Amino acid sequence: MTPRKYLVAGRQPWNLRHFREILSQQPGHWDFCSDSQQLNQFPLDQYRYIFFLHWSEWIPQEILDQCECVCFHMTDVPYGRGGSPLQNLIARGHRDTVLTALKMTAEFDAGPVYAKRPLSLEGSTAEEIFIRASKLSCEMAIDIANNAPTPTPQTGDPVVFMRRSPADSVLPSDTEDLTTVFDHIRMLDAAGYPPAFLEIGNLRLEFSRAALYDGEVRADVRIRVAEPSNDSDIHPDSEQT
Repeated sequence: MTPRKYLVAGRQPWNLRHFREILSQQPGHWDFCSDSQQLNQFPLDQYRYIFFLHWSEWIPQEILDQCECVCFHMTDVPYGRGGSPLQNLIARGHRDTVLTALKMTAEFDAGPVYAKRPLSLEGSTAEEIFIRASKLSCEMAIDIANNAPTPTPQTGDPVVFMRRSPADSVLPSDTEDLTTVFDHIRMLDAAGYPPAFLEIGNLRLEFSRAALYDGEVRADVRIRVAEPSNDSDIHPDSEQT
């Protein structure tokens, strides 16, 4: 009997690590791709599922038509459809959420649901949370591959998150709530995301590695000459990711 084939797509280095450590050890034939050009080189119609662990590009309808595509979105949909889910959740004061496995459709994050699992939003960096979500996504992918559940349509009124722009990364200076400052720094502290920043004259101060204790926030700061912002600098972090 020919083994079932599965394709895993992920842009971050921890996605590849989890693929090697977890998914490649599972029954069946598992492949991995890290960009859209590589994705188009696979015989997509031969795969039972394509699992998108972390993706940032629109998936064309012709790919959705060839294979059952599954993404993992960091909200309890239909609440929180749309862009930058991690940042939008933390900015709204959430300390935990669920990771939702969705069948991908032409509309962002609107497809039926295979499963939901609890996910903590605690941590000193966004990268820590993304790594946690990536590992959980792999565990959910195994369940879907083994059990082939029928996804259930979403119910309720959608709440759509707007994709963040680089200007949204500016550190709030009109608050005395240090938890807000800490959350703002940590939610942007991941590879590919514009860090929290302040601009003073011609200088741009970028913050990372924040810690909150003893009534103060301590963080690393990188200082450089400010440059004009560009919306293309933001990592969309939107599932169809």
